[in-house]
Amino acid sequence: MSKIPLRNIKGDEVGAYALADSLLVKDKGLQAMHDSVVAYMAAQRSGTASTLNKGEVAGSNKKPWRQKGLGRARAGYRQSPVWRGGGVAFGPRPRSYRKKMTKKAARLGFCRAFSEKVAANEVIVLDELKLASAKTKDFAVMLKKLGAENGALVLMDRVEENVRRASGNIPRVEVCEARNVNTYQLLRYPVIVATKSGMAELEKRLATDAGSDA
Repeated sequence: MSKIPLRNIKGDEVGAYALADSLLVKDKGLQAMHDSVVAYMAAQRSGTASTLNKGEVAGSNKKPWRQKGLGRARAGYRQSPVWRGGGVAFGPRPRSYRKKMTKKAARLGFCRAFSEKVAANEVIVLDELKLASAKTKDFAVMLKKLGAENGALVLMDRVEENVRRASGNIPRVEVCEARNVNTYQLLRYPVIVATKSGMAELEKRLATDAGSDA
């Protein structure tokens, strides 16, 4: 069993959260973890860059000048890519940058990413996260007491409105539901702060991920 510090919102350690070693993966999955991050980053690209080729540039098919007799290079149309204002040769076109990844590999990468965080003591479990108000200052003070003032990923089973509003203006802090978190988010932040209920949701995913063969 792996022991993760269990704290309250004041930063006091009130116990330890036991996480079964069977839910962690430490001997494989590094490549799957890397591929998951690459696939996520690639999917964020819009792929909307576009240029006009010579057939799409407005203009007539009239020759700019006659073929011979002027001592000039021959020219057939003003839409030529070699002319200013003409089409673009081999320019970017709308495309998708998405990369395919099997579900098994994605699950393995997720589990390995969380396992790395646990091994590095970069996971903190809160007994509960309830705020009386949506003040950003209160949330910032809580993070400082937890030692997560340099950035944190806060995982909950359900994000409460006060928590969402209080954390919205704090840089390098993201609050999300444990069921929706991805590998990139786990690795992006220096500390993961999860509520007990959020960890329960996370364990459901890890139970499936750790059993994947990739």
